[in-house]
Amino acid sequence: MKKAIAIIVAVLFVFALTSISFAAEEKKAAPAPAKKAEPATAEKKAPAKVKHVTGEVKAVDATAKTITVVDKKKKETVVTVDEKMLAGVKVGDKVKVQYTTADGKNTAKSVKKVEAKPAEKKAEPAKPAEPAKPAAKPAAKPAEKK
Repeated sequence: MKKAIAIIVAVLFVFALTSISFAAEEKKAAPAPAKKAEPATAEKKAPAKVKHVTGEVKAVDATAKTITVVDKKKKETVVTVDEKMLAGVKVGDKVKVQYTTADGKNTAKSVKKVEAKPAEKKAEPAKPAEPAKPAAKPAAKPAEKK
C-alpha cells in the first residue's frame, strides 16, 4: 500500500513539473503574436466618442487655450479650445461644450453659448372676486302622501 501511494505521489509530482514548464513556454510565445496584432488595432481605431457638458465658465486661460466649465453637479471640466471658440467666451457665460477625449486631453469640437432661461412668467394679477349671486329659488316641495 505504501508503494502505491509513493508511486501516485511521484506521478502527480511529474505532472506538476510538466504543467509549469508548459506554462512558461506559453508566456514566452505570447508576446510575438501581440506585436503582430498591434498594427492591426492601430489601423482600426474607433472614432472618439463625443461628450457634452453644459454649465458656467469658471476660468478662461488664453495662453493655454483652455476653458474650465462647471456643471450643475459642481463637476469641473477643462477643455482645450481653438482661438475662434475662445474669442467669444468669458467667465460667467453659460455654455454647452461638445468635446472628445484623446490621450487624457479634452479637445472641444464646439462651444455654444446657452441663453439663460427666462424668468418664470409672472402670474397675472388676481382679479377681484365677483360678488356672490343670489341663490336660486328653492325647488317646490314634493306633495305629501296621505
